[in-house]
Amino acid sequence: MDGSGYYLPSAAMAVALTVKAPALARAWRDPLLRSVCVLMALAGLVFCFAAPPTIAQVNEWTGIVNFSAPLVYCLLSAFSASCLVLMVNWRGGPPARTRRINRWITAGYGLVIVALVVLFRLGSTPVERLRDFDTYYARTPYIRELIVLYLVALTVAGVAMNVMCGRWALRVKGWLRAGLLIIVVGYLCNLAYLATKFTAVIARWRGADLDYLSSDWAPVLASAGAQISAVGFCVPLACRRAGDSWQTWATYRRLGPLWRELRPVAAQSHRGVRIAWWSPAALRVTQRESDIHDGMLGLYPYFDAELRLRARDAALASGADPEQARAEADAAMVAAAVRARAADPEGRLIDAAGAAGVRDTHSEPSPPASLDGPRDLVRMSLALRQSPVVAAVRGRTATSSGSETHE
Repeated sequence: MDGSGYYLPSAAMAVALTVKAPALARAWRDPLLRSVCVLMALAGLVFCFAAPPTIAQVNEWTGIVNFSAPLVYCLLSAFSASCLVLMVNWRGGPPARTRRINRWITAGYGLVIVALVVLFRLGSTPVERLRDFDTYYARTPYIRELIVLYLVALTVAGVAMNVMCGRWALRVKGWLRAGLLIIVVGYLCNLAYLATKFTAVIARWRGADLDYLSSDWAPVLASAGAQISAVGFCVPLACRRAGDSWQTWATYRRLGPLWRELRPVAAQSHRGVRIAWWSPAALRVTQRESDIHDGMLGLYPYFDAELRLRARDAALASGADPEQARAEADAAMVAAAVRARAADPEGRLIDAAGAAGVRDTHSEPSPPASLDGPRDLVRMSLALRQSPVVAAVRGRTATSSGSETHE
């Protein structure tokens, strides 16, 4: 694999980290978000410093032959630890237990990194090797132990990740399970990478030459494993956000019938705040709910509690559950109140209600019949469009209004 095969994954990780940077700045105390960012940063550094051109450049800058080898192995060990920490934080659990496990992981791989540096200092690597360091120095004292140590550390992390992800995937569903299974596939590629490395090194111990496994096959498997695992980490988060956005837009659309029903009343009572077309869905839902509440505020004097009770009884009689019957009753009362308000363009009933409130200053005003508790605005909106009870109330109200006009 040439330099571009290393730099492209590194650039992808850098872009992803840049996208995450604002969120990290806002919530840097969030352990899950912090773990994700550390993981992406280390993955990008591993690919960048493992590229042969970078290896040669780092060796030249430091003036130490093969200095890049322990550097890359330390980055790989830190990356393995960050994967385990991310998985522990992602899975959750008691905070004290989570922190304790993370400390053990960090301490364990910290000791591995220190041991790698010490072994490199004790060994001798006079010949620069850009692609086959592992196999070339497989029988060199201390360097041999360095190579085995980093491969064992990566293997432990890979097996632990597969076990944790596999067990967790059996207990969850949906996109989280899909992401965990993708991570398992990625770490199977990583284990295949380690198997090729071990095979090539052991072959060197036995006097055979299988260096192509380490030099040609292993980098491809490592790149595939890292990128597949990154997709696995991203899929649940991205799909959850997409699902939340879809639900928000669905709520916005479902509120449409009730919002349109009350729009004339809301327009009479206030001048609505205009929001840009590019505003997020959550803000648009909030604006629509605000318009609905403002419209209902203007209908208070026209609400008919008796009509609401009759509509609720009719809905219950038709087989609706209590919550649905309540929503249909409220929707029926709103529909009738809108027509009553339209029949009173001068607002005489509003003036009369206001005057009565001024005269009776000692009485405690009772809440409107439609707002004597939290209401499901979405159910009310759907009832306006679908409920036969609401349709019947509208028909009776239209007939009454027509008769009054004729008279």
